Parts: sequence; C-alpha cells; structure tokens
Amino acid sequence: MRRHAVLLAVALGLIVATSAQAAPVQRTSLNAVESEVMCVSCGVPLAIAESPQADAERREITRLIAQGMTKQEILDSLVGTYGGRVLASPKDEGFGLAAYLVPIAIVLAMLAGLAVYLPRWRRNRDDADSTPADDGPRLTDADSQRLAEDLARYDV
Repeated sequence: MRRHAVLLAVALGLIVATSAQAAPVQRTSLNAVESEVMCVSCGVPLAIAESPQADAERREITRLIAQGMTKQEILDSLVGTYGGRVLASPKDEGFGLAAYLVPIAIVLAMLAGLAVYLPRWRRNRDDADSTPADDGPRLTDADSQRLAEDLARYDV
C-alpha cells in the first residue's frame, strides 16, 4: 500500500514537472515593447524616436528580451529605471485615471448642454419666425405715388 502511494506521488510529480516544462513561454519582441514605451528625453513614442537616449532604451529592451523576460517584466524594469514617464499610456489609477475620465466627462457635459439648449434655441427661432415682420414706416400717399411712377419707368 505504501509502495502504491510512493509511485502515485512520483507519477504526479512527473506530470506536474512535464506540464510546467510544456507550458509555452510568452516571448516578447522589441516592436511589442516599443509601442508601449516613450523616449524619456524626446517625449515621443520609442517606435518613432531617433535620439541617443532612444537607442539606449532599445538596447536595454533588447538585453531584457535576451534574458527571457516577459513584456510586463520588461515594462516594470523600465519603470524602475526611468520612472513612470517611460510608459506611453497613463496608469489607470490616481492622477493617471483623470487622463481617461476628463475627456469622457467633457464630452458628456457637451452632450447634456446640447440636449438642454438645442430645444430652447429651436423654440426661440421658431417664435421669431412666426412674429410678423416689421415693415417699417408707412408710406404717405405722395411717397406711394412717386414709387409707382418710378416702378412704371422701369417696366418695359
């Protein structure tokens, strides 16, 4: 009985060891990391940056890839080296969250403003169109006669 338990433990150990080895390691590439990193001296995405600092960051990323690090581990290492400004997208917590929420809030406020003021504007415009037009001062009989004579001269 004890022998069966030992054999079972050894078999389970082999299964776990082979499944851990069989699990694919997610390797990353320079292009995948470049798209999420900024050049800290230029302030532009590393994928388009052309400066000595950008070249140094690319060498650093290539060295970390060669060590077998995952994309997240590389990003964490770069943040540890250069600080949070190296990331292209802001964090989704704290002040970085405002970078996502403020534009959404502005758009929602503009839509709410349109929903409130557009009907009022249309109503005021319709009211203005329905009021009788001011024809100006009334013509006297002499002015009316002179206008008729002037118009008659131009009728051919």
